[in-house]
Amino acid sequence: MSDFIEHCLERVLALQVRLYACQARLTDCTDAEALHDLRIALRQLRSLLRPLRGLATVDALEQGAAVLGRLSGPLRDREVLAAELQRLGLAHLAPSDETQRALGYVAIARSGEFADLMLLLDAWPMSWREAARQGQLRDLDRRIRRRLRRQQRKLAHALRDPAHDRHRLRLLIKRVRYGAETYPAQSRLGKAAQQRLKRAQSALGDWHDHLQWLAQAEALMSLSPCRDAWLQAQHAAEKRADDALLALYGDFPCKDSTRF
Repeated sequence: MSDFIEHCLERVLALQVRLYACQARLTDCTDAEALHDLRIALRQLRSLLRPLRGLATVDALEQGAAVLGRLSGPLRDREVLAAELQRLGLAHLAPSDETQRALGYVAIARSGEFADLMLLLDAWPMSWREAARQGQLRDLDRRIRRRLRRQQRKLAHALRDPAHDRHRLRLLIKRVRYGAETYPAQSRLGKAAQQRLKRAQSALGDWHDHLQWLAQAEALMSLSPCRDAWLQAQHAAEKRADDALLALYGDFPCKDSTRF
């Protein structure tokens, strides 16, 4: 196998080790960062695999990581809300307590979705090497460049859409940023551009969190004392997001084919 193909294999194996560690930490409830670290590892695995979609050896593994990510999302949202209420000095208003969250950690660690993903990862080295032997991984570098370029073009057009959807922009920015972090040579995005992506993602994430919390405050009377503060913070985050999005125009012109 080429060095690059072997490098991709090694990165997946390293992420598998991290996922095993996260699983153990969730089962034992040993720290408050286990779920967050799990989701980071899943995100990095998906970012590694997404430009390789269409390869039989990749699609099932990427889908397995996506399924586990969706399963763990609601509990992570509750973690973030609990941390916000703690910051406001209103921890007693949290819809779920530490015991309930601990039970959720164990449920995720012991879920069929987690077990299925680990089985797919166990089979990964053999299937990846077989794909290489059959010539399915030829031009892997070019395939990745082409996929990353497509993501960047989507972002460039979405930034200039007068009716742009902040939710969609947040998703596109995450994919472009994580793709650049995973494949820096293929993405050809400089550090400054990546920092601007990070700022935009952070502002959009802050806006999104407050939007969700406000929706919960409408549904749960117990959260109504937070509504005014959250509404003000949401407007501020929206303004920061719009400014950060404007700063990306120069990094993602609509005609950027010369960079590839």
